[in-house]
Amino acid sequence: MSDERPTQRPSGPRKKRPFQRRKVCRFCADKQITIDYKDPRTLRYFISERGKIIPRRISGNCSKHQREITEAVKRARNIALLPIAGTHVMP
Repeated sequence: MSDERPTQRPSGPRKKRPFQRRKVCRFCADKQITIDYKDPRTLRYFISERGKIIPRRISGNCSKHQREITEAVKRARNIALLPIAGTHVMP
């Protein structure tokens, strides 16, 4: 006996993702905001609670400003203005 499996997906109703508004780079929208490694308060918006840099598709930044943010975060971590990791939990 051969094991016959359908090669196509069932033709049921597809799940549609809800419409999400296109994110706009806040640095392109407002030219007054600057990216500076000495300003950890601004950089905190782009770091998760675990200390990771939030990716561009989530933060909504353009590629130019995302590169600047990444560089600024790394510089701020290097001189200990930002934590390298989130909170350290002892087992």
